[in-house]
Amino acid sequence: MIDSIPVNSQIVMGTIFCILVTASLITRQLQNKNPDKDFTELKQRVNSWWFMAGLIMLVLAISTSIAILFFAILSFFALKEFLAIIGTRASDRTIILWAYLAIPIQYYLVYIGWYGLFIIFIPVYVFLFLPMRMVLIGETKAFVKSAAELHWAMMLTVYCLSHLAYLIALPELNTKSGAIGLVLYLLFMTQFNDVCQYIWGKKFGKHKIVPRVSPNKTWEGLVGAVISIMLISGVLAPFLTPLDFKMGLVAGLLISLAGFIGDIVISSVKRDLEIKDTGSLIPGHGGLLDRLDSLTYTAPLFFHFIYYLKF
Repeated sequence: MIDSIPVNSQIVMGTIFCILVTASLITRQLQNKNPDKDFTELKQRVNSWWFMAGLIMLVLAISTSIAILFFAILSFFALKEFLAIIGTRASDRTIILWAYLAIPIQYYLVYIGWYGLFIIFIPVYVFLFLPMRMVLIGETKAFVKSAAELHWAMMLTVYCLSHLAYLIALPELNTKSGAIGLVLYLLFMTQFNDVCQYIWGKKFGKHKIVPRVSPNKTWEGLVGAVISIMLISGVLAPFLTPLDFKMGLVAGLLISLAGFIGDIVISSVKRDLEIKDTGSLIPGHGGLLDRLDSLTYTAPLFFHFIYYLKF
C-alpha cells in the first residue's frame, strides 16, 4: 500500500506524522509543568487531529476509489449536519431524500472523470429538480426560504467538497507526488492557513475585520497568514503539484483568502442561528462543518485554478 504512494507524498505524510508527535509531546509537557491547569480541550484537539489526519492519509494510501468514497461519505454527514442546524420543513422530507441521492451520483461522476456533467449536475439539474418536487408537494409556506437553504446546503457540502475528491481523479501531473499530492497540498495549506491566522492574530491582531461575525479575525492576522501561506505554498508547490514557485505563490494567495472567506461564511451561519459550533462530532473542534468551513471555498477554487492552468 505505502509502496504505491509517490515518494514526495510519502515525505509529506511522514512530516505530518512528526508534527502530530511534536504536538502530543508539547501537550504532555505543558500538562506536567502546569498540573493545576485544565488542558482537556487541547488534548482533545490533538487527539482529534491524530484521528482525522490518520484517517485521511489511510484512505488516500489505499486507493483512489476508496478515497472518493470517503469524501462522498464526508459530504453526506456534512449535509446532514448543515440541515440539522438550520432546520427543515416537515413537508420537505422527501425532497431531502432526493438531495441525499444526488451525492452518490455526483461522486460517481468524479470516479469516472466525467468533468462536463460533474460541473453542472448539482448547480443546474439538482437545483432545478428540487424546487420542482417542492411544488408538486403543494406546500407554499416558507417555500423560498426552504429552497434557498437546501440549495446553499448542497452547494457547500456536496458540490464544493466534491472538487476535493476530483483532484484525485485528475491525470497524474507530478510523477513524484501523484494525484495524492494535490489533495495533501490543499488540505495542508488550508488547515495551516487557519493556524497562521490564529497565531498572527493572537500576536499582533488589533484591527478587527468583521467583529459582528468573527470578533477574533483581524487584518493583522489575515495579512500575516496570506504572506506566510504564499511563501510556504511557493516552496511546497513544485514538490506536490505541477505548479512552479511563482504560480505556487498565486495558489497560496488564492487558498489563504478563500479559506478566510469560507471560515467567516460558516461563522455567519452560526451567528444567525445563535450557536457556538455546528455539532459535537469532533471532540475539541465542534462539528464537521467547523473543520470543513475553509475547504468549502478553497477546494473548488484551487481545483479550477489547477484545471485552468494544466488542462
